[in-house]
Amino acid sequence: MTSGTDGTAGGSAGGTVAARPTSRDVARAAGVSQAAVSLVMGDKWRGRVAETTAERVRAAAQQLGYRPNLAARNLRLGRTRTALLVVPALTNEFFAGVYTGAARIAARHDFGVVLYPSPDGIGPARDPFPNARAALDGILASSMAADAVATLRGDGSSPMPLVMLDSDPAGSRGATTVNLDLVDGTRQITDHLLAHGHRHFLHLASAVDSWTFDVRAHELAARTDRLPGTTVRTVRSALTVEDALAATERALRTSGLVLPTAVVCDDDKLAAGAYKAARRLGLRVPDHLSVTGFDDLSLATAIEPELTTVRLPAEEFGERGMSALLAVLDGRTPDTTPLPVELIVRGSTGPAPAAP
Repeated sequence: MTSGTDGTAGGSAGGTVAARPTSRDVARAAGVSQAAVSLVMGDKWRGRVAETTAERVRAAAQQLGYRPNLAARNLRLGRTRTALLVVPALTNEFFAGVYTGAARIAARHDFGVVLYPSPDGIGPARDPFPNARAALDGILASSMAADAVATLRGDGSSPMPLVMLDSDPAGSRGATTVNLDLVDGTRQITDHLLAHGHRHFLHLASAVDSWTFDVRAHELAARTDRLPGTTVRTVRSALTVEDALAATERALRTSGLVLPTAVVCDDDKLAAGAYKAARRLGLRVPDHLSVTGFDDLSLATAIEPELTTVRLPAEEFGERGMSALLAVLDGRTPDTTPLPVELIVRGSTGPAPAAP
């Protein structure tokens, strides 16, 4: 170690090196103990430090430019401060919104989020790390089954903390689940169409075997069964415009005497395919055929007429999921209240035609 001419270690002539503020400095400025500073900066203050005190500590830390030594703290706690978000694919913008919301909350707590599209879609996700447990603190899995992330989570008496988004609570294998209110979304669609006089429905269902689509099908059947004379025919399609076009065209050509006046689609992409099938058959939307979607992707306002669909709050969903994972990691009870969804009525739905 060298000394400067002014006697300060490492200094240069005529200058000094400013000392990095410590937790003791923050405690002195905020008028609290170092233990309180540690709790607040480690985001473990709730129930142990008053909220006003926590605000005072954060203000003092910001004013002093204090940043906790995360590397030392993480080593001490055995934490990586990294979460993995597993999604079926990156081709759906809904998952981009989920990631944005999750990353926003994570950043506020000095966490990072690694986005991992499962190579096998909703099937079993392979471990992208030599050892996921050594690299991660927890996992968020969106629109996947708990079994699909079993390898990542690990077996035994202490599996890695897991929060399932858009997944079956009954099949979660003890993981925390955070869901959207899909039942209410389907109810809103069905009641909207019934109020417009529609009694014969074509359900363009996703071919993906998933809880999220099963919930919608079950509610559609339950709502329409209440009204005598109402029919629902279900056809399945892959989640592409091309497959939806082919499936809808086949269904409409083989409907016989009972023609559907409304097509209820599990996804906005499926709805776009239904539009194209209607045009091929000389049917106008919504004069001859009303069409609804689900998700409210940007596609919904890019087609004409614009699509009536259910808006899913993707970013808020990601925020709620990440908040739930942080609560689990801290031993707190997470908020698992289903997030509300909203029917956005546009030009693709109208009164049922008098003569289908």
